[in-house]
Amino acid sequence: MIQELTESYGTIFEKDLINEIAQVGTFKEVPEGYKLIEIGDYIKGMPLLISGAIKILREDNDGDELLLYYLEKGDTCSMTMACCMGDSKSEIRAITETDSKLIMVPMQKMEEWTVKYKTWRNFVFNSYHERLKELLSTLDSIAFDKMDARLISYLKEKARINKGDIIHNTHQEIAYELHSSRVVISRLLKKLEQMGSIELHRNYIKILDL
Repeated sequence: MIQELTESYGTIFEKDLINEIAQVGTFKEVPEGYKLIEIGDYIKGMPLLISGAIKILREDNDGDELLLYYLEKGDTCSMTMACCMGDSKSEIRAITETDSKLIMVPMQKMEEWTVKYKTWRNFVFNSYHERLKELLSTLDSIAFDKMDARLISYLKEKARINKGDIIHNTHQEIAYELHSSRVVISRLLKKLEQMGSIELHRNYIKILDL
């Protein structure tokens, strides 16, 4: 675990902190589509991502989802931190976008390390800052961008996260994550195919030129 921690966080944390994380953290290796955190759950630990990607989602009163942002190697979720520190219920859903490796840090250590290690304190503050920027970007996209532009950005980000030009999502799943309807998404995807930007297949979408 120490080797993987060092590879992902060695430039962020000092050796003593990495050793402490390895001593008290719980290593998890989870497959794509695994639900790490559910809305309404009490959170007892904070994830440090070693590899893979996690998508963070919100849900409205009708049960429809909205993709907020992705977590990648070296990231953590500020919303999870807030719930841990406040001992409150989760307001987000976290699902692995790809096969992932992560270390769960117990809540009790978070406050201790904030006082003990300047690097941990900086990491927490920087994480809040980065997640806030991503939330504002999502909000701007919803408020100011048309759905076709949001869909293109979504497909590009999916391709980047998955490190390839194949996207294994149904039209309905995309609609959920963009908080739209399947009919609208299907129509826009068909338009992109006609433009030569993508290819639509039975179980996947191939990115050609976005």
